[in-house]
Amino acid sequence: METPFSQSWHWQAIDPSRNVARAYDLWIETDLFGWTTIERRWGRIGSKGKAVTTSYPDRATADVIAQQIRTRRESAIQRIGVRYRAVG
Repeated sequence: METPFSQSWHWQAIDPSRNVARAYDLWIETDLFGWTTIERRWGRIGSKGKAVTTSYPDRATADVIAQQIRTRRESAIQRIGVRYRAVG
């Protein structure tokens, strides 16, 4: 069984002139059964938003997926015209 692990990232994309106020949260954690879960939440700041949780049998696979998600957040400037900024 893998050692319990937990890591999180939080981003916001805000541009009042374009009426953009988005939030994106990403968590990687080891569950009670030893699987690594990735939980993502996104939506307009102040709204309920959407959430998806996926499980992976090992941390290496989850780390690859999490890196792909982080890379996607970095490309927001080309897609939505506003850059995501890390929050606390």
